[in-house]
Amino acid sequence: MNKSTAKAKVTLERDPKQPLYLQVAHILKKEVVEGIYPVGTLLPTEDELCRRFDVSRYTVREALRVLREEGLVMSRRGAGTTVVPSRTRDNDIHQVMSVNDLLAFGTDTHFAIESIQMVVLDKKLAQRAGLPEGSEWLQVLGSRRTEDADQPVGKSEYYINRGFAAVGRILMRHQGPIFPLIEDMFGQSVSEVQQQISATLINKKLASELHVDENSAALEIRRTYKVSDGGVLQVTINTHPASRYRHSMTLQRFRS
Repeated sequence: MNKSTAKAKVTLERDPKQPLYLQVAHILKKEVVEGIYPVGTLLPTEDELCRRFDVSRYTVREALRVLREEGLVMSRRGAGTTVVPSRTRDNDIHQVMSVNDLLAFGTDTHFAIESIQMVVLDKKLAQRAGLPEGSEWLQVLGSRRTEDADQPVGKSEYYINRGFAAVGRILMRHQGPIFPLIEDMFGQSVSEVQQQISATLINKKLASELHVDENSAALEIRRTYKVSDGGVLQVTINTHPASRYRHSMTLQRFRS
């Protein structure tokens, strides 16, 4: 395969068993391995990849995330995505986890939306969300499921900055994490995600929805998505029964 072939327009299969981003990632990985894009060279821009594969910017970003996870490329804002040397076991490594790496969970589950409405946060809800009491946010409630699960893996709450509330009009037709959609619609860029994991007990109402015992153990994961000026784009609160959630993290050291 030569470079002209690699850049030719590709028609992807709309097969729900293999998400579009994985198809894009597979093709790009093959081209990197075959030397179409040698070490040190840039991959095409997001816009070029969108046109080549006829997919959304979100799909391209998820495909590039996969390549980063496999250590094939490195992305830097304003500098593009560069092919890097493959990692070896004895490398001395130092790396900061990216936002996309942290949020991979959202691509493995389906978020079934139950309600979308503007709400004013009372004292209790403001404390849970870490937001100002009396402030107004777009609230999106629903449950998360995997394709093969009979029961929901958890309950999800989104609190979206009222400045981006217009995104609510298209959420029923959207799949995957919400923040990339807000970024594309409003020209925003999430620069930081603060994550807090707490132990909690499941109340009667939530126990019924998640099909578990009242007062059984659960993990509550709150993520606060911030833009470069420190403003909050959205807050998510995910509640998972203890038996249905596992958090794994691999820490590596990269040679400086």
